[in-house]
Amino acid sequence: MAGRAMNRRPRVGDGPIAKPLILGLVIVTAALVIVGPLAVIFYEALKLGVGTYLANLATPDTRHAIWLTVATALLAVPINAAFGIAAAYAIAKFEFRGKGLLTALVELPFSISPIVAGVAYLFVYGAQGWFGPYLQDAGIKIMFAYPAIVLASLFVTAPFVAREILPLMQAQGSTEEEAALSLGASGWRTLFSVTLPNIRWALFYGVLLTNARVMGEFGAVSVVSGSIRGVTNTAPLQIELLYQDYNAAGAFAAATVLAGIALLTIVGKIVVERMDPDVGSGKAG
Repeated sequence: MAGRAMNRRPRVGDGPIAKPLILGLVIVTAALVIVGPLAVIFYEALKLGVGTYLANLATPDTRHAIWLTVATALLAVPINAAFGIAAAYAIAKFEFRGKGLLTALVELPFSISPIVAGVAYLFVYGAQGWFGPYLQDAGIKIMFAYPAIVLASLFVTAPFVAREILPLMQAQGSTEEEAALSLGASGWRTLFSVTLPNIRWALFYGVLLTNARVMGEFGAVSVVSGSIRGVTNTAPLQIELLYQDYNAAGAFAAATVLAGIALLTIVGKIVVERMDPDVGSGKAG
């Protein structure tokens, strides 16, 4: 063992100068790219006083935008959590033709621009789209309304839960589920008593990421919502409109809501990793 340690080749950064340089580069970059902008958001939002900050958040359009964002998350996150569990279970537990294709489809939203996804929905459900005329005849409005916002949010966040729990399901195999079934447990009881508890922290982490992305999505939602002020504006769209109206204080006030959600997501991530350090490594259980 001592011989192996002495013969180990030096790593990048083992030198007396390289390590401080690498650490310094990371710290400076993080300060300029991440910490600095976040600090500016909260400073600009609060520099006129807490009263002005709360007044900006209390304007009808901003309140509606925040409410619409929360309402979208309340619907989209549970749907994508259920989809992620089903997709990961099918890929990890079953053998079937087209398994690789299903895996690729689950990952597809990561490779497609959200704006492209929004335009695609317009061509499918818009007035001139494939189903648009039929939907209009039936009195169903999807584009430039709440359903379109939910659909766009579902598309961009579809992979998050599945991607977090799939490695764990694959690593754990089916031994415990088979044992539960052999003891007389039903399929649903096995799912809720064995499968889901084994992936609970990865599932929670995937839900956190999904929620954060739903609330912060701009590109796809901006296309399908129409950005109707006080009607279909979500929080990110409201921030842009306020900034275009030269209402910087209002824009930064609304931005603190999204920034706060991002910070809470980071805290949640830290909590999950402390509860189970192997989350994301394929070893958790």
